[in-house]
Amino acid sequence: MSLYVALQMDPVEHVSIDGDSTFRLGLEAEARGHRLFQYTADRLSYCEGRVMARGRPISLRREQGNHVSFGDWADVDLSGFDVVWLRQDPPFDMGYITTTHLLDRVHPSTYVVNDPFWVRNSPEKLLVLDFPELTPPTLITRELAQIRAFRERHGDFILKPLYGNGGVGIFHMRPDDPNLSSLVETFLANSREPIIAQKYLPAVVRGDKRIILVDGEPVGAINRVPAQGEARSNMHVGGRPEKIGLTEREYEICARIGPVLREKGLIFTGIDVIDGWLTEINVTSPTGIQELERFDGINAAALIWEAIERRLAERG
Repeated sequence: MSLYVALQMDPVEHVSIDGDSTFRLGLEAEARGHRLFQYTADRLSYCEGRVMARGRPISLRREQGNHVSFGDWADVDLSGFDVVWLRQDPPFDMGYITTTHLLDRVHPSTYVVNDPFWVRNSPEKLLVLDFPELTPPTLITRELAQIRAFRERHGDFILKPLYGNGGVGIFHMRPDDPNLSSLVETFLANSREPIIAQKYLPAVVRGDKRIILVDGEPVGAINRVPAQGEARSNMHVGGRPEKIGLTEREYEICARIGPVLREKGLIFTGIDVIDGWLTEINVTSPTGIQELERFDGINAAALIWEAIERRLAERG
């Protein structure tokens, strides 16, 4: 099966060829005989009944400094594609949400991965609220008094923006930290959104595990260890990836959430687990498949494409 595939992503010429998951998915697509077209989210549009994008055909190679070749610029109707990948990085703002509304208008006749309706309705830090028995104590609010009471109950806690990504704006707050009021005021002054507080899990110093799921099934994991003196384990801010397996508890978490992810058409997801507690379900632009392949030889990109091809074949 040869597919015509559009990648809605950040500029491909600037990605890390050794770390970017979309780049790896594109390489795998070409290895399977699929053709690629790339555009950025700001070039997605709606025009008189058609969902359009301005971009270019691309060809990828794992060659540092020369990893992409471009065809000519073109305005294309996305209904002419077999698959569209929704892969631009957050922030998960109204611009991001608007792209999901537009892509809703071509899905599922053009198969959009992940399903744009459920990406829109499954923000990373909110979907986990469906599984309170799996998550650490969590508070979402704009009320300083509620945050202070949360600190009284749980001591150390993590404070972070509800729709942030890549470790930006995450703070480890201690029981005696005098900056809490000022920090909350700064959050609220810069955004109309609530903020999220979560009980601090001390085991994070040994790593924050990213588990990759394909169509609801766990295929492997990497451990992300914070840099010395750093509260965040995200690789964007210096977290060190390490080889690691899954525990019995983590398989239980995956068995609990997997059917929900599969039902929602969330083909490629990455969940974050610290010391047996689920903290996030990443559905927008999860990462980690290149590290997993280097550590364990697991070609998650191939497994993802097999799941997509299987779904398309089932639909005829």
